[in-house]
Amino acid sequence: MSQIKESLQLIKRGCEELLLEQELIEKLSTGRPLRVKAGFDPTAPDLHLGHTVLLNKMRQFQEMGHEAMFLIGDFTGMIGDPTGKNITRKPLTRDEVIENARTYEQQIFKILDPEKTLVMFNSSWMGEMSAADLIGLAAKHTVARMLERDDFHKRYTSGQPIAVHEFLYPLIQGYDSVAMKADVELGGTDQKFNLLVGRELQKHYGQPPQVVLTMPILEGLDGVNKMSKSLGNYIGIHEPPTDMFGKLMSVSDELMWRYIELLSFEPLNVVAQWKKDVDEGRNPRDIKVMFAQEIITRFHDAKASERALADFEARFREGAMPDVMPEVTLSSEARGLPLLQALKQAGLTASTSEAIRMIQQGGVKVNGEKVSDKGLFLTSGSVIVLQVGKRKFARVSIG
Repeated sequence: MSQIKESLQLIKRGCEELLLEQELIEKLSTGRPLRVKAGFDPTAPDLHLGHTVLLNKMRQFQEMGHEAMFLIGDFTGMIGDPTGKNITRKPLTRDEVIENARTYEQQIFKILDPEKTLVMFNSSWMGEMSAADLIGLAAKHTVARMLERDDFHKRYTSGQPIAVHEFLYPLIQGYDSVAMKADVELGGTDQKFNLLVGRELQKHYGQPPQVVLTMPILEGLDGVNKMSKSLGNYIGIHEPPTDMFGKLMSVSDELMWRYIELLSFEPLNVVAQWKKDVDEGRNPRDIKVMFAQEIITRFHDAKASERALADFEARFREGAMPDVMPEVTLSSEARGLPLLQALKQAGLTASTSEAIRMIQQGGVKVNGEKVSDKGLFLTSGSVIVLQVGKRKFARVSIG
């Protein structure tokens, strides 16, 4: 029983909700490897750290001896996931789906153990389903239940159109769990409705219902919005090590713990000791360095991690970046905020003229990188460290 307790503690690390915990305990008590499913629509070919939250949880299940089933939703990707959308999303073409799926396969094994991972495509069973079978599947759920989903409800009450094929998305995602005989399904908090549909459909097909485990949506570097490439607040897993290191070091001390909880593989007792050390006066920067090195080693290698650290320290050795600096939130337009305006509004220069002069003299840095482009725009949703000269710093959130 103590082993199950330890397993539960690791499984629940960082998780938002576990439905139902008692069912999971019963499944773990059988001693057989559980079939753990996570589905990804191949809509974006490049993964960032936000995408890896689910993959990290799958890796933890693997390390406990369970079977990870990585589902590439090549069939559902051609429908388009309506989750969180207030308009019908344009489906992907077959060629786009195949190309993105190929890229996913190349990236996931930076985290998952390939020998313990079953990669599956839902077209392998959905492509064989007849029209009559699909109608039979649709008969197992009601429109009223579909409209309980928050995004569908909002669109319906506001008069926004909902295409019939969008109702099929949660049904097909749920049927995937039937086809895969999933014991556990992982998903983001925004996927809860779809994951619960999987439980109901498994009951209809005479299977034990899967346990649902939802993981939180990781905030981006701004600490507010969901990590997103479009918002510019992301850390891509294929970014150069020095870029990854600089971005991770720019994370606020408070957000650092959130990232460690969801992204680090360090044991819970180690993280607890780190928190205790910081409470007793240790510089949070030391923890950030260790965390950044762990992440870069995972997606590159240990040598790249050491070089990134050395480069970071070299860049800030002269006029070193302070641990505490003014934090400023500035509003922007669609294109972002001009660097010249940001320097002035953050109080780092008295005027845009002075900002231009400092850039020309090589005295302006963005996240430790010297800037020469006077026309640079800072991306909306990003958090960056601006530096003028050796002593003026500000951590700026671009709203």
